[in-house]
Amino acid sequence: MLIGNLTKDPEVRYTPKGTAVADLRLAVNRTYTTDTGEKREEVTYVDVTLWAKSAEIVGQYLHKGSPIFVEGRLQMDQWDDKETGKKRTKISVVGDHFQFLGRREGGEGNSGGDEGTSVRSFQRPAQRAQPARQQPSSEEPGEGPITDGMEDDNIPF
Repeated sequence: MLIGNLTKDPEVRYTPKGTAVADLRLAVNRTYTTDTGEKREEVTYVDVTLWAKSAEIVGQYLHKGSPIFVEGRLQMDQWDDKETGKKRTKISVVGDHFQFLGRREGGEGNSGGDEGTSVRSFQRPAQRAQPARQQPSSEEPGEGPITDGMEDDNIPF
């Protein structure tokens, strides 16, 4: 679970089969007090990937600086550095659930809470069991479609 702000606009692209993929860069801040009483802040930057309808929603409604809550799983990528020949690794988050945080643009209020505050939750549906003879999708192994149960006229605000 992470709460942070986007360091740049989401980058949305589509796989050859038409599935949306959004890459987010999140700045997660931590404030703490040292033993001497000095307040310090540290920032950790995390790469997050969202798929399908989630990717389209964040691409449409979020921008640099937007606060977001993301829940997901860790994924480690490995490759050989072409310049040095050394093995490289990178850990990122594949988001399963997210919520918009902060204020809604345009200043429209909602029915409860602070005027203009928006917290909307989106979650990937549970994975369905597949028949043994069916091959998993190569786009995102082990993941089911995220659009199940979402109507086209669902607006995330």
